[in-house]
Formats: sequence, structure tokens, C-alpha cells
Amino acid sequence: MQAVRRPAVAGSFYESDERKLRDFVLSTISSASPSPDGQRAKSYAAPHAGHIYSGKTAGFTYKSLSMNEDFRKCDTIVFVGPNHTGEGPAISISMADWRTPLGVARNNTSLSKAITEVEDNIVQDESAHAGEHSIEVQLPFIQSLGSEKKYCFICMGDQSLDASIAIENAIAGASQRAGAKTMVIASSDFNHYEPLEMTKEKDAQLLKAIGEMDEVRFNDLVQRLDDSICGYGPITVSLLSARRRGATKGMVLDYSTSGDATGDYSSVVAYASIAFV
Repeated sequence: MQAVRRPAVAGSFYESDERKLRDFVLSTISSASPSPDGQRAKSYAAPHAGHIYSGKTAGFTYKSLSMNEDFRKCDTIVFVGPNHTGEGPAISISMADWRTPLGVARNNTSLSKAITEVEDNIVQDESAHAGEHSIEVQLPFIQSLGSEKKYCFICMGDQSLDASIAIENAIAGASQRAGAKTMVIASSDFNHYEPLEMTKEKDAQLLKAIGEMDEVRFNDLVQRLDDSICGYGPITVSLLSARRRGATKGMVLDYSTSGDATGDYSSVVAYASIAFV
């Protein structure tokens, strides 16, 4: 019997009630108005905070995804998220199916296994995923679209540029080996717990490098600016995957902060929806 990961943050990061959760994510997708160019994206990034804070911005990613022809044709979504818990090895891939209140997201186990065979540093491990929220909070959005896809779930403790390159190469090589049509979605919030203007100033520089598809400068700026973006590795993987497929720029579909929900702009967490086109 296939192992099933049970939800770790239902009832805290998002609604545990199926109807309320579905209504919420569908309302964020319906109300989003991303640039039509986002429909052409080869990969995406979305935020992963509590839905009441970042759900509006995440809706821009999934609205674009819902109208994306490549998404309709692909069979597997590869989610890449950061490791907040510190559990598990440096790079972990789950072999379990994942349950949310909206149902079970089926693991493409053959592709997941192939990824570990292409890159030895990607280790099959469930401990890194067990309490981690960064991928879990994405699933209700994509499940609400009603599309029967399979998934791979990769958790990055090591977010170095070298690790990002290795993961993207492994996804591409394993997809070819397994005959899978994949799309990468990165999970990341941006700067944390600084005043709004400082946060926007730091993030603007990162988003400019992302827009120019300059992964080296992007990773350098994260360190140089001390920007506390938590999923820069996953974003780098998404950027590299999109470039391999012909993308030439990163587009910010939406940018917001926790202050938009709380009214407190003295210490915010920032969120961005990004399409690589």
C-alpha cells in the first residue's frame, strides 16, 4: 500500500474544513487578475504563508496556471520548497502520496525514484516533509483546479546555487528517462519581519535579478542584502527549469505583504507570485 503523508498544517495555515477551504482558494483564483503573459509561463513561484496572509498573491500564480497550455499537457507537477524545520538530509524527496482536506495528491513515484537515481544527493526521506508547510499549503490551490496530475515533492535544506543546479538537472534528466511531461512550481516567501519600505527596497533588487533570469546575481544579492527570502533555492530551480524550456524573463504577477492583511506595516513578511515566460 502506498504511504500517505497526512496534512501537518490544516487548521492552522489554512482551513481544515473541505468546503471552506475550497471556497477560499477558488475565490482567490477567481479574483486574481494576472498579466495574460503569465499563461505562457514555463514554470512558476508562489508564496507559502498562512492563506489569510499570502493566499491572494498565490491566487495569481494559480489563475495563470489554470489557463496555461503547458500545464494542461503536463502530467506531473514538481513542487520544490525550502526546509523550515531542519529535519532530514540536505535535499529530500518524498515517495508518499499527500493528503489535504481536498483529497489525495498522487506521487509520481517512478519519476521521484528516477530523480534520486540521476542525482545521488537527492535522498528519499519523509522526515523533512512531515512537519514542513511550504509545499503543503500549495496543494489546495492546484487541487481546486480539478486537474488529475501527479506530483513530485522536493524539500531543500541546502539552497546553494550548486544544489539548485543539481536539482534542476536531475528533474530534467529524470523526466526524459521516465517520459514524463513536467512543470516546476517553487514555493517561497520573500523578506521577513522588517518595515515595509526596507522590505520593498530589498525585494525589488531580488525581483529585478529574477526578471533578468540572472540566477548568479539573484543568489549573490540574497546574501549581500541579508534578504530573508526563505525559498531562494526553489526559485532558482524554477528559473533554471524555465530557461531550459525557452523562457527569457521572470514576471512578477503580484507582490504583497502581511501588512495588507493585518494593517501593521512596521514588521512585514512579503509575498510574490512569479511566472517565468
